[in-house]
Amino acid sequence: MIWNELESALAQRREQGLLRTRRTLQSPAGPQAVVDGQALLAFCSNDYLGLAADARVAAALAEGAQRWGAGSGASHLVSGHLEPFEQLEAQLATFTGFERALFFSTGYMANLAIVPALVGRGDAVFADRLNHASLIDAVQLSRADHVRYAHNDMAALERLLAQSSARRKLILSDAVFSMDGDLAPLRELLALAERFDAWLVLDDAHGLGVLGPQGRGSLAHLGLAAAPRLILMGTLGKAVGVSGAFVAASTTVIEWLLQTARTYIFTTASSPAVACGVLAALEILAGSDGDARRAHLQRLIAHLRQALADAPWRLLPSHMAIQPLHVGDNHAALALQQHLMQQGLWVPAIRPPTVPAGTARLRISLSAAHTLADVDRLAVALLHASHLLTPPAAETPTPPCN
Repeated sequence: MIWNELESALAQRREQGLLRTRRTLQSPAGPQAVVDGQALLAFCSNDYLGLAADARVAAALAEGAQRWGAGSGASHLVSGHLEPFEQLEAQLATFTGFERALFFSTGYMANLAIVPALVGRGDAVFADRLNHASLIDAVQLSRADHVRYAHNDMAALERLLAQSSARRKLILSDAVFSMDGDLAPLRELLALAERFDAWLVLDDAHGLGVLGPQGRGSLAHLGLAAAPRLILMGTLGKAVGVSGAFVAASTTVIEWLLQTARTYIFTTASSPAVACGVLAALEILAGSDGDARRAHLQRLIAHLRQALADAPWRLLPSHMAIQPLHVGDNHAALALQQHLMQQGLWVPAIRPPTVPAGTARLRISLSAAHTLADVDRLAVALLHASHLLTPPAAETPTPPCN
């Protein structure tokens, strides 16, 4: 039977320690979670500033629903572009320093929009090997040549660009890498884009709100300004705490996306209440409360790294809320995750194809809603769990297969 193939494939994933499990959260997003009836201290959310359950943001979203209704009724280009979306796009452009911004329902849809709109057959995309799956899929949809360079290796990227005879070139990278927590060399990427007359598309899903003055993102963190060939994607469901995403770029690029991006044109617009919630969250981000949350988050990061300095597993180098603990073996990572859950701690085991084979890890996500005592509790549990496995030997990661 045809479904026997699926059953066999699922069994194989289970044997390899690759089967994913969905859990039901029975409480609002935050460190204190109730999961399938169990009370847990959670270190698994991308809610980096603790805004997902913030009363001010929730109130703005609720008031938006009362004023504008629950749904938009149509796509943006038919009749679904309500006033809150227009206000939000203007605010996002100002917040990031670009001429114009375009709102999308999700970051995945935003990334799928950008690349196919700018390049196609006969063109080439030069992509970091650790890029997010949505960026990989975007290249495949574009039908451009997919040229991958070793993670953050600017010398390799320069060679590939110099050797290329593609009609149009596009450099594609995460700004902050979601599973390693490191920052891309943005200055060097922009310089290479200028030198080789290429587009530069950056996914700042994990930098926006956390990095830069007032949380304006990775570019602001490094003092880089908007440029005509630079296109920024940012998500609004992580540090911003709501949902949706946007693309910020020059007026010309945004107008081109509005006219040609299939994931923008052929989908119903989000609830206008979402835009109202995001507008409230952006106001918090840019104010003194946002500054305080970012400062507290940095204290938590430093505290965790110091507490785990002698742990049997290596924390990957990261100064972000993403703190990956390298375990190596898939089953060992799952065993460590299960041990922590028995101690009332929720930390997800990340395995291929999300990360390269042989580099399974616990992805510890810190939030400004955590306390120093929360971090201490996690560190103690990890240090006491060293009997579960032998730390992995140093190895050269293989490229991800997602």
